[in-house]
Amino acid sequence: MTAPDGAPVISRRRHIVRLAVFAVLVFALFYLVAVERVIDVDAVRGAVAATGPAAPLAYVVVSAALGALFVPGPLLAGGSGLLFGPVLGTFVTLGATVGTAVVASLVGRRAGRDSARALLGAERADLLDAQIQRRGLWAVVGQRFIPGISDALASYAFGAFGVPLWQMAVGAFIGSVPRAFVYTALGASIGDLSSPLAYTAIGIWCVTAVVGAFAAHRGYRRWRGHKRAPD
Repeated sequence: MTAPDGAPVISRRRHIVRLAVFAVLVFALFYLVAVERVIDVDAVRGAVAATGPAAPLAYVVVSAALGALFVPGPLLAGGSGLLFGPVLGTFVTLGATVGTAVVASLVGRRAGRDSARALLGAERADLLDAQIQRRGLWAVVGQRFIPGISDALASYAFGAFGVPLWQMAVGAFIGSVPRAFVYTALGASIGDLSSPLAYTAIGIWCVTAVVGAFAAHRGYRRWRGHKRAPD
């Protein structure tokens, strides 16, 4: 089939089906891992601990992969704190978080980038690319502050919409620092949740949640304002 000007028309149905299949697979994986907990995180932590001096690096690699499979980030970060303490554990958590963002983004780009661009159309896709170049980094940072959103799920979506890998890596690192410390510190103080470290972590979590909720609300209001603005 061709358009009136003789240009070939790309089948939208094929791209819709491709994105739908990708979405179903991602949400099925999310359900199995994050809800049904088919992966034994305690067993994984024990296996990593058995690697001895290489355990921090091993945990970064394993945790990055598990995070991309939707193992909840707080569980992985808490395990890092339990194994390595609050200081080293925080850096291990951040390394794993960046790894998850990169892996999920690559998969999302590979699976959905072309179809997303085809459905948006060349003009809208180019406009989105321009917006990503200007604000993609801070979109990734901001998402990390919003409570209740799966980082892995967001990374898959960012990848499908073409956010560059460097923006994913840097944005995930910057935006994840507060929560990485919070969950790692709580894991490190699991035996004494009344310790100053635990109270500090809880306080930082509360501040981060408030800032994230405020930023999300402000972003939504700005989006609504642009949507209602006359052309």
